[in-house]
Amino acid sequence: MDDKVQYWREISDYDLETADAMLLCRRYLYVGFMCHQTIEKIFKAYFTMLTSEVAPFSHSLSYLAKKGNFYDSFSDEQKDFIDQLEPLNIEARYPSQKERLLQSLTNEKCKEIIENTRQLQQWIKKKL
Repeated sequence: MDDKVQYWREISDYDLETADAMLLCRRYLYVGFMCHQTIEKIFKAYFTMLTSEVAPFSHSLSYLAKKGNFYDSFSDEQKDFIDQLEPLNIEARYPSQKERLLQSLTNEKCKEIIENTRQLQQWIKKKL
């Protein structure tokens, strides 16, 4: 399982780097999407480490954390952030939602999302 944990960890780092790149070119929709992907993959690394099982095929952050029995270890602020990230995966994929989502994703908001993503990712990494 160590190889699987390492795989998820490395791809989580790659996705966070991609979120940073998307911020630089003002692709705000994809900043949110890549931040969601970053957390999804670090959750899958943690899930795999804790359970010695293959991570579920799911994009739901709260589902992954609950299924891995680590949701309750999050602070209320971390849970709120997970709730904020959750729709960025789905809504970025559907044209009817893109316009509304784009209006809420300003440069400052995206910087905040990236910073919160980085903090949550680092918090999980310390546990790996």
